[in-house]
Amino acid sequence: MLTRTSEYALRAMIHLARRETDSPTPGREIANAAEIPPKYLSKILGDLVRVGVLESSPGKKGGFRMRQMPKATSLLSVLTPFEQFANRRCPFGNQKCNDSDPCNAHDQWKKVIEAQQQFLRKTSVQDIAAKMSLPVLKKNSKTKQKR
Repeated sequence: MLTRTSEYALRAMIHLARRETDSPTPGREIANAAEIPPKYLSKILGDLVRVGVLESSPGKKGGFRMRQMPKATSLLSVLTPFEQFANRRCPFGNQKCNDSDPCNAHDQWKKVIEAQQQFLRKTSVQDIAAKMSLPVLKKNSKTKQKR
């Protein structure tokens, strides 16, 4: 039900939430850890900065960090730049489908959408990050290989 861009945004945010430091995280580190193509992630992170979910710092020690604590960042705020929550069309192809002129599945489908919205509003990035069984990422998650 979510676009690939939204899934990548969530993975990037979970990576940031699981870090033990508040220092900026380089985009390349996020891309590697979350297995996201770096150029694709760059656009996603830029969008999250523009809407105020992330802040960025330029330079050698720059990168990205969450503007609010993970517990205060809802999944809805992360996904809003990438999903069309307000302008949903009827998934069954009905041109005129709304509360006053519903299709046969409108009432049931509306309940699904409302449940999704409630979950995204009430669930924080921290709620998801805390339940994942991935290792907590230290300051520098890059591993150096010996040649």
